[in-house]
Amino acid sequence: MAENRTKKALIIGAGPAGLTAAWELLHRTDIKPVLIEADSEYVGGIARTVNFKGNRIDIGGHRFFSKSDRVMDWWLNIMPIDPHAEKNFSIQYHNKSKEIHRQDSDGNPDEIMLVRNRKSRIYYDKKFFDYPVKLNPDTVQKLGFGKMLRIGSSYIKSAIFPIRNEENLEQFFINRFGKELYLTFFKEYTEKVWGHPCSEISAEWGKQRIKGLNLRSALANFFGSLFGNEDDLKQKKKETSLIERFLYPKYGPGQLWEIVRDDVLSKGGELIMNSRCTRIFSDGNTITGIEVTDEKGGTKTLEADYYFSTMPIRDLVQGWVGEVPQRILEVAKGLEYRDFFTVGLLVKDLKIKETHPQAPKLIQDNWIYIQEPGVEIGRLQIFNNWSPFMVADENTVWLGLEYFCRDTDPVWNQSDEELIQLGKEELSRIGIIEEHAVLDACVIRMPKTYPAYFGTYGSFDEIQTFLNGYENLFPVGRNGMHKYNNQDHSMLTAMTAVDNIIAGRTDKSNLWEINTEEEYHEEK
Repeated sequence: MAENRTKKALIIGAGPAGLTAAWELLHRTDIKPVLIEADSEYVGGIARTVNFKGNRIDIGGHRFFSKSDRVMDWWLNIMPIDPHAEKNFSIQYHNKSKEIHRQDSDGNPDEIMLVRNRKSRIYYDKKFFDYPVKLNPDTVQKLGFGKMLRIGSSYIKSAIFPIRNEENLEQFFINRFGKELYLTFFKEYTEKVWGHPCSEISAEWGKQRIKGLNLRSALANFFGSLFGNEDDLKQKKKETSLIERFLYPKYGPGQLWEIVRDDVLSKGGELIMNSRCTRIFSDGNTITGIEVTDEKGGTKTLEADYYFSTMPIRDLVQGWVGEVPQRILEVAKGLEYRDFFTVGLLVKDLKIKETHPQAPKLIQDNWIYIQEPGVEIGRLQIFNNWSPFMVADENTVWLGLEYFCRDTDPVWNQSDEELIQLGKEELSRIGIIEEHAVLDACVIRMPKTYPAYFGTYGSFDEIQTFLNGYENLFPVGRNGMHKYNNQDHSMLTAMTAVDNIIAGRTDKSNLWEINTEEEYHEEK
C-alpha cells in the first residue's frame, strides 16, 4: 500500500497528536507518514503507559471522555467498549443517543475500553473534600460554620463586584469562587504546580483549563445529582470537571496508542525511534527538510511534502536554519515549561481507610489533590482505581506520587533513591501510608510536560504568526502549539490539520481555535 503513496509527511513526535495525524493520513489520503520519536521504547508521549514489573503507570492520568463526537468515535473505533459493561450504557451526542461500539465475541478481550467511575478529592488538613468543592453538609462539618460563612460571603462579594479585565490567574479564581475559597483550595496547589504566584500567571491558563466551572455550576451539579436522573455518560452539558464516568483502556492509555502505532505500521507508515529533530530547514514560506539525530549522535536530513511538529516550540525555533527574526528568537527562548516526575510506590495497604467492600485496602479515588502545606507532592494517583489490570497483584496498592518542578531545580537532579525516599516520607508524614508498607518503587521523569502561561507567553501571538507563514508546517498537540491541551484537543488539532491538507487550506486559524471555545475543555 505504501508504494501507491505519492507524497510524504514527516511527523515530529509519536504522542496523541502525532499518531493521530499519521493514522488520519493513512486512512484518508495518499500521503505516507514518517514518525520521528525521541523515546527509545514507548509511544504515546505523556499518554504512554510505563510497565514496572507488571505494574503500569499512567503518567498524569488520562480520562477518555470528550465533548467532541469525532474524538469519542475515533477512540471507540480503535478500542470497543467492554462487552460486560452495563447494557444501557450509551453516550449522548448533542441531544441524540448513539449506541456504543462493543467488542464482539471474536474480538481481542484485552483490547477494550472499561467504564470507570470518576472520583477525585482534595486532601486538606488530613481530611478529604469533594473536588470540585460541594457546599454539602460534609464540607460544612469539616471546614466549620465560621469558615463556610466566610466562603459564602466572599463569593457573594465577588459575584456582585467582580474584578474587571482579568489579567492574572488569581483574579480568574477569585471571580469564580470568591477569595476565601481560592485561598483555601486553589492557591497553594496551583502555585505548587507552576512554581509561580497565581498573580504572575496569565488568566489564559484558567480560560484554557477550567472555563465555565465556578461555584454556581458546582452547586447546580450537586443539586442536580440529588434530584435528577443522569444516564451514564450523558454528560456533554456538564463542565468536564464534573463528569462522573469515563472510558479507560484496560491496560492504560498507552495501550490504545500502541494499537494505533501497530495499525500505522501495518498500513505502510514508518516510525523512527530514539531519534530527535535537531534542525529545521526552510526556504521562503516552505519547510524544506529536518535534521534528525539518533542516540549515537549520528545525523541525517529528511525531506517531505508536509511537516507536523509536536516538539516544544522553544526547541523548534532555536533549531531553525533560515531567516528567523530576532524578536521571534527572543520570544521563543523566553517560553517556559514545567517538568514532572512520578514516584511509583507499591504498598501493602493504605493507612487511610474508608468503606470500599469490593477492595478493602483501597479508597475509591482515581487521584487526590494534595493541599497539605509543607510537602512537595502535588497529586496522588491510585492506579488500582483507573483499572484493576494496572496492578500485577490485586492484594497490593499501586500509587503514583506526582511532583512538579523545573529541570534546573535541585529535586529534578536527585537520584531515584532520594526521590523514592522523599515520596515515602511525605506520604507517611501526611498520614496516607506507613513507610514500612512500601514493597517496591520506581521514578519516571517527564521533561516539558506543561507549557507555561508566563515568561514570554504574553507575546506568543508573534510566534503563532511566524509559524503560520509556512504553508507546509502544521504545529499540533500540547507542546507543538504551547497550549495546555489534553489528549482529545491534541487529537483534534491533528485531525483538523489533515482536514486542511485535504481541502487545500493554508490558513491555520482553525487549528489555533481548538480548545478556545466554551465547549472544548477538560480539567484534571
